[in-house]
Amino acid sequence: MKAILLLLLCFTTLANGQTMGDLFKAMPSELLPGLSDGNKTMLLVDTGQTSVPYALGEVKKRVHNDDHLLIQTSNVGTIELKLLPVAQDSIIICVIRTVCAQPCDSRIDFYTTGWEKIDDSTLLPPINREIFFDSSQKERENYKYAVSLPGIYPVSAKFSDNGTDLLLAFDFKEHLDEQQIAEVLPFLKSDTIVLKWDRVSFKE
Repeated sequence: MKAILLLLLCFTTLANGQTMGDLFKAMPSELLPGLSDGNKTMLLVDTGQTSVPYALGEVKKRVHNDDHLLIQTSNVGTIELKLLPVAQDSIIICVIRTVCAQPCDSRIDFYTTGWEKIDDSTLLPPINREIFFDSSQKERENYKYAVSLPGIYPVSAKFSDNGTDLLLAFDFKEHLDEQQIAEVLPFLKSDTIVLKWDRVSFKE
C-alpha cells in the first residue's frame, strides 16, 4: 500500500492555489472536444447551474463546488470531474464520461493535476458485470449463462453528492426480456455498488 501511495505522489503536483475552475480550464480539449476556453470560463462564472452554446448543442453545468464539477454535454452525455486527495496538499483528478443511450455506460479515467494520465489498475478494481454477481455461486448451473447474456455489460458511475464515494449502477434489465431477467436475479449480488476512496484506491 505504501508503494502505491508513493507512486501516486510521484505523479501528482501540489494542489495549493489550484481550484476546480483552474483545472477545468486546463483540461485537454480531447476530453470535451469543441468547447472553447471562453465557453469554459462562462461555465465557471458562478457556482449555480449555467448553460453555454456548444458546437454539438448546449453544455449545461449541473454541479460546481471546490472539488466537484458535473457538466451535461448533450441530451445523453455528461462529464464529471472529482478531486481526490492522496496525501496532504496532493490530489489527483477522476474524470467520468457517461453516455446514456439506453442504458447508461461510463468510462472512468484518472489524471494528475498536470493532466497526465495515471494507470487506473492501481486505483480501481476491474469494473465489469461480474463485480455485481455473487462469485460464490460460480459452480451453480446457469451462472455462466447469466453472466454472459448479451446486452448486460454497461455499468454507469457517478460520485456521491457530498463525498468521494463512487456509485456504480448495473442497468442489466434494459435489453433483457422477463425470462432472461429471471435467469440473472438469483446470481446477482446487487445492482448497485459503492466504492470507497481511502486516499490510495477505491475499494468495496
